Amino acid sequence: MLQKVVIANRGEIALRILRACREMGIRTVAVYSKADRDLMHVRLADEAVCIGPAPSVDSYLNIPAIISAAEVTDADAIHPGYGFLAENADFAERVERSGFIFVGPRPDTIRLMGNKVSAIEAMKKAGVPTVPGSNGPVSEDSEHAVQLAQQIGYPIIIKAAAGGGGRGMRVVEDEASLLKSISLTRSEARNAFGDDTVYMEKFLQQPRHVEIQVLADGQGNAIHLGDRDCSLQRRHQKVVEEAPAPHIPQHLKDEVAQRCTAACIEIGYRGAGTFEFLYENGGFYFIEMNTRVQVEHPVTEMITGIDIVKEQLRIAAGLPLSVRQEDIEFTGHAIEVRINAEDSVKFTPSPGKITYFHAPGGNGVRVDSHIYTGYTVPPFYDSLIGKVITWGPDRETAFARMRNALEEIVIDGISTNIPLHRDKIFRDRPFAEGGVDIHYLESRLGLS
Repeated sequence: MLQKVVIANRGEIALRILRACREMGIRTVAVYSKADRDLMHVRLADEAVCIGPAPSVDSYLNIPAIISAAEVTDADAIHPGYGFLAENADFAERVERSGFIFVGPRPDTIRLMGNKVSAIEAMKKAGVPTVPGSNGPVSEDSEHAVQLAQQIGYPIIIKAAAGGGGRGMRVVEDEASLLKSISLTRSEARNAFGDDTVYMEKFLQQPRHVEIQVLADGQGNAIHLGDRDCSLQRRHQKVVEEAPAPHIPQHLKDEVAQRCTAACIEIGYRGAGTFEFLYENGGFYFIEMNTRVQVEHPVTEMITGIDIVKEQLRIAAGLPLSVRQEDIEFTGHAIEVRINAEDSVKFTPSPGKITYFHAPGGNGVRVDSHIYTGYTVPPFYDSLIGKVITWGPDRETAFARMRNALEEIVIDGISTNIPLHRDKIFRDRPFAEGGVDIHYLESRLGLS
């Protein structure tokens, strides 16, 4: 087993990783920016190393500083969490070349799945269903691009191959705007990602966002941990997640999950990963794979009893999966809300000092958060400050417990999106009934 792990992240995921390490008897090293010296995991870690000033480019994205922290503390592995460098193949490669273990997939796998075009090609080869599209980059040949769009059928969407997080995408309704849209998307992709490769897909009108959680040990073993519905989104960012996805025939979910595990074996995948799909009219369509632990991993843990972070650490140590597919039992329903330090109406960031924090409790309630009374939320990073997860033997009970939890939680001193969850989302009948599409929340809030 690993002896000492550098946690190359901050906030709630850093604390989540630290707790898993402690349970496994693994010593921890927290790396932190000057703005983050008061983070809870920094206080609890066995060792802590400051890696730079507040801006993430000088700290959490500073590869030499993170590797130096591993060297001076004599660590043997680095866990990247999510965000920052978690899906950076160059970082994973530098970690391994420096003699440390990267807790995640191999660098070549991250590269393969990080580029949307190569990922789609790999999934098609492995038998995973994909969205009808250009089946590769769109060339500079304007006439060919027009023919492709006609074959796919409007509306289509132009996407940056290196894009993510909702950036580098443009919907095209008709041929008149096609070539200009391709040119604009290329330019945006070049400026944002340093890669102007774009591809073309059929634009699905009212899809749901459904994903499959997988674990693979790189030794020929892969399992899935079921599905999640992450359709409640704002500006392509997830707001609420649940598992399992409601109102989708189980045999369809089982089939796509089995194809995902087969794909993991096909590409030699190692670690935790998530296959993301759009689901519409009984069809699953692959859009991307996240080669890291997800923000929403707790809902899967709640219905399976599997600790995903512990499995990541075991796999990184070279151990085979601790469970087989037939060992997985899916029980009940879980739902997660993301708590952000932001205005619940205007969605503007709200950093500042938390003057009082009270966490909700009760049967089936879990809170993953790094905040505490007296903690100051810095203005330099993502606004996520915690997650509330509830479990119930059925979806109705999980919802009822979440409504209770949102009434109980208190965060004073800053604005949060708790009122949005409490007063709008969890009082909304169509959402309570389940199965809303990815455009529903923005439409409900009058943002579309």
